[in-house]
Amino acid sequence: MSDETHAGAVLYAKDLPRVSDFYASVVGLTVTHREGDHVLLAGRALDLVIQAIPASIADAIEITTPPTRREETPIKLIFPVASISAVREAAARYGGEIDPPHREWRYRGSRVCDGHDPEGNVIQLRESS
Repeated sequence: MSDETHAGAVLYAKDLPRVSDFYASVVGLTVTHREGDHVLLAGRALDLVIQAIPASIADAIEITTPPTRREETPIKLIFPVASISAVREAAARYGGEIDPPHREWRYRGSRVCDGHDPEGNVIQLRESS
């Protein structure tokens, strides 16, 4: 592990293994540390900590199938990807969803598309063109 400091975020999850597997498998972050209540995932410029929600709080949270997108949350994590199409397929396999191609748009030289993880947390993907 490098001593280099990265930008980071903490995401609270009801199902720690499922959510951490999503980010590792779908957007290509690398698991660098695991403990009972959190997983550290690292990318080139971002450390993402998936933190388990305490059981006393998690018991009151319902995650629907498919998950309801949490659009009222003021945070949206953004990830660079090589292919939105490939990530769309991977997201579905890991319990999330990426919006269909007709919902993509262009922003600052990239193709962009929103989606959500297995617990409904909104994410954005950016594919360089």
